[in-house]
Amino acid sequence: MTSHAGSCLCGKVRFVAEAVETEHHVCHCGMCQKWAGGPVFATMVQGVTFEGEEHVGVYASSDWAERGFCRNCGSNLFYRMKETGQLLMPTGLFDDRSIFRVTGEIFIDCKPPGYDIAGDHPRLTEQQTFAMFEQQTGSDGA
Repeated sequence: MTSHAGSCLCGKVRFVAEAVETEHHVCHCGMCQKWAGGPVFATMVQGVTFEGEEHVGVYASSDWAERGFCRNCGSNLFYRMKETGQLLMPTGLFDDRSIFRVTGEIFIDCKPPGYDIAGDHPRLTEQQTFAMFEQQTGSDGA
């Protein structure tokens, strides 16, 4: 993992993430579809510092997680686990998006018809996804 910078659509919120996973999952859950208007391409990050933090709003989307957004342009900025602070950020926010590679899809049975993500990678159902989250964190994680 290495550091990478990025911003929201309007540029009022900029960030540097010191550690960025370049391999990531695509999420098709109902909450992510409502949040992003479609599937979410997000990656795990660590050591994030924000400029323009006064423009960051936070919404508690569940008992276990919250979602950040730019109050000016509405860009989705992050998904954060409340208990652990684990942070995921949409890959589209990063200045260099060529570094990312899809390695799996989660909540595949929630994906609407009409599109498919190319590639030979695991595609987990909602039940399989929750089982994976519970095994990894002891939480059901959506």
